[in-house]
Amino acid sequence: MTMRRAIGLMSGTSLDGVDVALIETDGETVRVERSPNGYLEPLGPTGYRAYSDDDRALLRQALIDAEAVTERSERPGCLAAAEELVTRLHAEAVENFLSENGLTAADIDVIGFHGQTVVHRPDQKMSVQIGDGRDLSRRLGIKVVSDLRHADIEAGGQGAPLVPVFHRALAQASGFTESLGILNIGGVANATLIARDGRILAFDTGPGNALIDDWMRERTGHALDDNGRTAARGRPDEQLLAWLLVHPFFARRPPKSLDRNWFSHKLAGQLSTEDGAATLTAFTARAVARALDHASDPPVRWIVAGGGARNGELLRQLNYHLRAEITTADAIGWSSAFLEAQAFAYLAVRSVEGLPITFPSTTGVREAISGGVLARPED
Repeated sequence: MTMRRAIGLMSGTSLDGVDVALIETDGETVRVERSPNGYLEPLGPTGYRAYSDDDRALLRQALIDAEAVTERSERPGCLAAAEELVTRLHAEAVENFLSENGLTAADIDVIGFHGQTVVHRPDQKMSVQIGDGRDLSRRLGIKVVSDLRHADIEAGGQGAPLVPVFHRALAQASGFTESLGILNIGGVANATLIARDGRILAFDTGPGNALIDDWMRERTGHALDDNGRTAARGRPDEQLLAWLLVHPFFARRPPKSLDRNWFSHKLAGQLSTEDGAATLTAFTARAVARALDHASDPPVRWIVAGGGARNGELLRQLNYHLRAEITTADAIGWSSAFLEAQAFAYLAVRSVEGLPITFPSTTGVREAISGGVLARPED
């Protein structure tokens, strides 16, 4: 198959901004370079468009208004305005990225557009990512693949996680042969477990940064716990943690996925700022450790990506509870910050090629299927 130049766009549940990443792929392999130490060099240029406080306020209200959604096409409350905002800001992010890297629309074969998740209820066969792929394609003059979760959910899957097939491609490019865990900690945390025989098991492990971020915003006005410093000064509430970890979600066999708001930081409301941060950080780490309950070939190495890879206290706790080698994606030439954006570029090419993007062992879909909706500028 032909190598294509693809851009991936990701706006996650942390509501911080738009990640942009360019890769070259044929939908199976990823073009990589190796540094002298044998690790991968960055796959391609990346960019970022931060949301303003007003942008985030509208998106947070959209999450609240989306609770009333009963059909995928419904846009109650501020959802229509939020969808227009998401589309426009993603377009601006791509336009800035192309300009900064001396590229034009003609240099890009396809864009993978995740959109902003406002509803994820796979048990009701519903996952809604706002953002208009057709409008984005028309504005940019580039093909866009969007709505990447719907086909999987319609076929009986969870619609998440979508990135494991990209994780496997990166692991193969890196030459990993031992059992490997790839942990992405965004608003929600998800893990891809790759056994030595190449089998993949993937699922959401539980909360990622969302609860911690919400707690810090409410208590301090800051968007996050920088490097986990606040949590490091506190003590977890062990009784509350024990209660949280008996939630039925953790005992369910994967594949399984979560909505951002399944767990509430309000549970820690009676704690000090430091103890609340410590409790929620410990909750994220111990929920990841529960993933080992479902591993037939427990990882000897974990690679951590996403915003959580910048939280030193969370990494310390993961190192303690996972009892395996822990490294960040950046340390081996992957990208902690842009791994998901790269994944959606990869998934867009797989979609165009008609290759499967979800599998029984990653989303619970009955058989491996492709997905995504292709929009062309002329549509």
